Amino acid sequence: MIELLRRVATSDADRLAVVAADGEWSYGQLADEADLLAAGLRGAGIERLAIVSNDVPLIVALLAASSLVGAEACVYAPDIAPEELARQAAAFDHKVIVTDRDDLGEPPSDLVPPARLRADRAEDGGPGELPARRPLLVLTTGTTGKPRGVRHDWSRQLSRTGAARDGAGQRWLLAYGPQQFAGLQVLIHVLGTGATLVSPPVRRPQAVMDWIHRECVDHISATPTFWRFLLAELRADTRPVPVLRQITLGGEAAPASLLDELTATFPDARISHIYAGSEFGSTGSVSDRRDGLPASLLERGEDGEVDLRIVDGELWVRSTAAMLGYYGEDDRPEADWWPTGDLVEVVGDRIEFQGRKSDVINVGGVKVHPLPVEERVATVAGVFAARVYGRPNALVGAVVAVDVVPDGEVDEQDLKAAVRAACADLPRPWQPKSVRVVEELATKQGKTLRGIEAATGD
Repeated sequence: MIELLRRVATSDADRLAVVAADGEWSYGQLADEADLLAAGLRGAGIERLAIVSNDVPLIVALLAASSLVGAEACVYAPDIAPEELARQAAAFDHKVIVTDRDDLGEPPSDLVPPARLRADRAEDGGPGELPARRPLLVLTTGTTGKPRGVRHDWSRQLSRTGAARDGAGQRWLLAYGPQQFAGLQVLIHVLGTGATLVSPPVRRPQAVMDWIHRECVDHISATPTFWRFLLAELRADTRPVPVLRQITLGGEAAPASLLDELTATFPDARISHIYAGSEFGSTGSVSDRRDGLPASLLERGEDGEVDLRIVDGELWVRSTAAMLGYYGEDDRPEADWWPTGDLVEVVGDRIEFQGRKSDVINVGGVKVHPLPVEERVATVAGVFAARVYGRPNALVGAVVAVDVVPDGEVDEQDLKAAVRAACADLPRPWQPKSVRVVEELATKQGKTLRGIEAATGD
């Protein structure tokens, strides 16, 4: 990470790097702050650290500092509760937590304020060459259980930034949490191109509208869920629609209906869909505004940076930016294939996503994929969001059920009838046997969707 800051700072130290709630930081300022914090890490002999903060410039500087000295950094959720912090710190053996929060109590770790690192510096002139191994730990969301630690190396993560185009003048919104792998990828891309990162203190769609307008944001990378809520906010906003140059979607399947709405709302924007994972990194972006991935990605051979193949209906990835291994486990072979857990099907010239392997509903021996049913339900007028899942059934094991959040005031019975009608031409096992109209939905990322008031980005 440090080389990204230095690359721009060397030629244009005053170029704006980050806009945050407490001010603006140039590339030169962040590089200097990283050098100062790196000296503190070395002086204190810190080799592993957790970071708990919502101050994105501080997080960037700490990540750059750790990459400079070879210390393994791990960013936790900025709003993590003290009891959860204690659990995670114990699980990942984090003895040092660098934080600017004063409400964390006394977990079984050393809470180090950034000012202490700045003061605790070595006197030997600082490090020379970058370490051969520069570890980084990223925690998974824990949606299928407890979070796992994914071990990366900065060299792998930055290996593709050398050929990046100059992004001077671009202003990117940070819509992901800084602890998320997707958030890390946004940081790497923005700083690797010399662009400017706009970091609101709260990353919910309704909370970022003022930032988008005030800071002239023209590039946004976010989940399809975030984009759906942002579009709803735009419909209620009386100001002109922001002029976006780049729209990037990732983290979830992007249905064609959403791509069509984004195209209509932002006709001049380039729309890209990124398929990535914490374990295997990014496989690249697709900008043809069609659902799924091009089937040609399966024919690139085995000498590229990313290779894809399908094994028993599941997408597998091999990538030069893949993880080293999970925390507590040995390194994986560098050329290892990784099962993504995503079920796919090649239809014509596209790789179409059917849903997560863990989400398949077994209806009397018939495997039903929730995602195509969710996408069908989402097109029904009056549906704001939908979740399809399996409900236990004594006769067939499970049946398909769907919960929908209405888009404003609707007649519940009419909405239920419309949902059933939209699914009537699906095979019988795929048709919802239960349709509920609810006020909120719990997402796979642990968020709660409540109409346009949902929190999707923190």
